[in-house]
Amino acid sequence: MQGDPGELDTAERAVVRLSAAVASRSAEAVRAALATAAEDADPVHVEEALLQSYLFVGYPAALNAFRDWRQVSGRGAPPAVPDDPGVWEARGEAVCRVVYAGQYARLKANVRNLHPHMERWMITEGYGKVLGRPEMALELRELCIVALLAVLDAPRQLYSHLRGALHAGATPGRIDATLAEARSVGTESAAGVAREVWRTVRDRKR
Repeated sequence: MQGDPGELDTAERAVVRLSAAVASRSAEAVRAALATAAEDADPVHVEEALLQSYLFVGYPAALNAFRDWRQVSGRGAPPAVPDDPGVWEARGEAVCRVVYAGQYARLKANVRNLHPHMERWMITEGYGKVLGRPEMALELRELCIVALLAVLDAPRQLYSHLRGALHAGATPGRIDATLAEARSVGTESAAGVAREVWRTVRDRKR
């Protein structure tokens, strides 16, 4: 259940902090966050946060986090569920439109100018196959991504996903709480950059 408008509830806080910890690439931070998540978080949301992390930190970090999750939680892998690649493009377009709102067409054009395959993969794999999965609400997915990108010190992408979190329904207070979780495992330098990016987003929203 979602917490107060200005807060993350205990379960959300655990999965957001886990996303930040995975981005930190600190084995100690990841295991500590996993131990908290095993106690407090919805295990389905933990699985989803770890699955989507590979889009940002790569397969090695995601696989290592899954290995630790299996050990810390004692939970086995969930059963394989048939997936339909035929729905990924339409689902990806729908999710990406929510995240980018009026900037959707411009985003696609910009990525296409970098490489057309990247545009297609962004929609079908990133937003369709992964971020469009129904097992976790888009708002919480975006908050997890915000935490992860804040730790990675990726201001351009953080800007987009801060806006995406707002478009998906997150309140400024919930984003503040998310960035606080990122600060708890990231560097002070990255935290400072994230604060400036968030200030820019809020100023432009006004």
